[in-house]
Amino acid sequence: MFYGVTDLTTFILGTIFIVLLPGPNSLYVMSVASRWGISAGYRGACGIFVGDTVLMVLSATGVASLLQATPALFMVIKYAGAAYLAWMGIGLLRSAFRTWRRKGEETLPQAPVDASRPFRTALLISLMNPKAILFFVSFFIQFVDPGYAHPALSFAILGVIVQICSAIYLSLLIFGGAHLAAQFRRRRRLAAAATGGVGGLFIGFGAKLANATLS
Repeated sequence: MFYGVTDLTTFILGTIFIVLLPGPNSLYVMSVASRWGISAGYRGACGIFVGDTVLMVLSATGVASLLQATPALFMVIKYAGAAYLAWMGIGLLRSAFRTWRRKGEETLPQAPVDASRPFRTALLISLMNPKAILFFVSFFIQFVDPGYAHPALSFAILGVIVQICSAIYLSLLIFGGAHLAAQFRRRRRLAAAATGGVGGLFIGFGAKLANATLS
């Protein structure tokens, strides 16, 4: 046992697998990097880090229990998050359509206004997902020894591990997205198709969140 963490190796492997699963957070960061470069990508990544940290703290302090005990609150947050993701997806689709029809210009599609503020947008995407709070508490609790005298330290160690894995993965996506940007600038319709695909995925993520349940 390591400072109240019961199975560190299993936790790290599980975290790597979970981080690699595609989701709106990672997709947004990669799309930002592909449009505005590495610096903007890392501003989006910082929004994800802050949002995930807030969710982990809320989970460790019992907010997940509040969501489970108050289905109405869960529903409000859930539908607000789903609507936000869908709104972003629709904006990207409209931008892609305009770029596809544009003639004689080799430029990247423009995203909705909020997407021009990577940190804030990424933070909202991260926070407006009540299932994430429930996930963090259900995942973390399996690796914390209930008899350990300082459970906050155990949660902090697990949180740092999650953030390190997330930082490595998002960095790969950011540099990959920046590389794609060079290809998109030379191929306007390819850029439009890629942006439309991302928009469709965001709408799909919104629909998935809207259908999420507490179970």
